[in-house]
Amino acid sequence: MQNTLGLYIHVPFCLQKCEYCDFYSIAGTPAQMDAYVKAVIAHIKEAGRFCGKYTVDTVYFGGGTPSLLGVKRLAAIYKACGSAFNLSKNPEITAEVNPGTVDKKLLKKLFRAGFNRLSIGVQTLDGTRLLELGRAHTSEQAASAFLDARTAGFENISVDLLYGLPGHTLEEWRGTLESIIKWQPEHISCYGLKLEEYTPLYAKNPSLPDDDLQADMYLLADELLVQAGFRHYEVSNFAKPSRESRHNMKYWTLQPYMGFGPAAHSDFDGRRFSYVKSIKGYIEGISGDNEVIAQSEIIPEIERAGEYLMLNLRTDTGVSSNEYSRMFRASFDSIETSLKRFEEHGITLRTGDRWRLTPKGFLVSNAVISSILGTAADSVQILNYK
Repeated sequence: MQNTLGLYIHVPFCLQKCEYCDFYSIAGTPAQMDAYVKAVIAHIKEAGRFCGKYTVDTVYFGGGTPSLLGVKRLAAIYKACGSAFNLSKNPEITAEVNPGTVDKKLLKKLFRAGFNRLSIGVQTLDGTRLLELGRAHTSEQAASAFLDARTAGFENISVDLLYGLPGHTLEEWRGTLESIIKWQPEHISCYGLKLEEYTPLYAKNPSLPDDDLQADMYLLADELLVQAGFRHYEVSNFAKPSRESRHNMKYWTLQPYMGFGPAAHSDFDGRRFSYVKSIKGYIEGISGDNEVIAQSEIIPEIERAGEYLMLNLRTDTGVSSNEYSRMFRASFDSIETSLKRFEEHGITLRTGDRWRLTPKGFLVSNAVISSILGTAADSVQILNYK
């Protein structure tokens, strides 16, 4: 049986930089886009030679704004993936799109090219807030993009939303959720706005809703979306049955993935690595003129054990005592003791040999996971070095 592998393609082009965004992206010219595509395809072909034992079952085009490349360029990259790697019979092929960069014609061509999942960056349906966030679309364009995607044939669509915006109210957030539910997407991601350093919004230092209000917004999303038939399968993600993001699940369950493009990350063959955060540096690195790797490290087992706990506790399947002991040759006893303490406060829940966080636990997941990681580090060190 072959191992599965996910591919991530970072497309670093945007119409304009959103006020809150700290991902690597540039405006880009047609010439830069062509040079980028040529470099990414060469990189994919090179990497594929070393991955014959893997079957690629997910390909995710993220950004940036992948739809800015146009279908011809996106299809060329996807075709290169199919030529260089063994694709599964039913791969999940996702493209992130912004509403202002797609139309019926583009979406139909994208679907015909083999893309079968879209992630639409809606963020909010309030026109004023869209302007404040620096988004290059209107609420009307967001609704049209969703309908056009359905018409084009897409049966697996995700919608990205933001809450905790400056001046955001609970009722406004309720209205957004109720409107999006009526669209009937297969997947919804709800992210709390964070003021990332070095972004324009951070420099403005706006007043965000307090912790209590943001907690109410989070729990409201859980309540409304679960009632609407969505499964709250990860801290920030909700899906209809069998519509979880197969690609993102690789990140949360320590499955291997390879990234391509500037600033892309990979976790493959026991090593984590990333590429330079520069379109020029990436293109020159792939051509052999410069170093393309920005960071690379072999993951120590003690760190991998911590990642297992940290990432799996972000999902509703949680962690398994048997799985943990088998994977890391370490006792789960002290970790379970910690989980039991949180259970008394309704933060964790046990089912069989698995432990997971409740929606209330998701709210304080960082604190819970931090506490458990300290316990896990001690247990792995003791067991592995006896």
